[in-house]
Amino acid sequence: MIFNKHTAKKTAEVLLQVNAIKLSPKDPFTWASGWKSPIYCDNRIILSFPPIRNYIRETMAKQIEKQYGKPDAIAGVATGAIGIGMLVAEYLGLPFIYVRPDAKGHGRKNQIEGFIESGQNVVVVEDLISTGKSSLNAVKALKDSGINVKGMIAIFTYGFDVATENFKNADVFLQTLSSYNVLLEQALETNYISEKDLATLSEWNSNPSEWGNK
Repeated sequence: MIFNKHTAKKTAEVLLQVNAIKLSPKDPFTWASGWKSPIYCDNRIILSFPPIRNYIRETMAKQIEKQYGKPDAIAGVATGAIGIGMLVAEYLGLPFIYVRPDAKGHGRKNQIEGFIESGQNVVVVEDLISTGKSSLNAVKALKDSGINVKGMIAIFTYGFDVATENFKNADVFLQTLSSYNVLLEQALETNYISEKDLATLSEWNSNPSEWGNK
């Protein structure tokens, strides 16, 4: 779920402004999964723009406090959410940890990096939600270590049905600053896309894995 429409539209606006999100319905991107997509999202770009990263940091931090009070720590999902997660933790004056996709194969063989104790409460920060698989993998690692995950907050979600189902099945509460549908509204209002582009982009979102095969 998104926080509110004003925040969602503002977030979509700044992501488009710095090309953290690019829409290209006529010349689709190819994701690592092999899917053809008219959208590409790299929210790490916001870290290079201080006013925008500060907006994202403060908006996330205030919502965490509103929803959960102050947890014991903030957990970022590697690698995309390490930067923004650390900024949120700094703003709240909280410890920061991050979770790797898998445990390291050497040294202490950590999957969770940083100091955290069993029984402590964390809120997980993500930059982007697609299917939710990698995000929920991080949640599982935390829970397996005895850490209480209060919920997750992300900058942006594609709004795939499979992600909604995955978070529901995992019993993890997810909030995002903005979403794909709001992004399209904002892009249309600002003439970033045309009505024809909107139809193409909406069609992709309803069946992303098969869209490029048509």
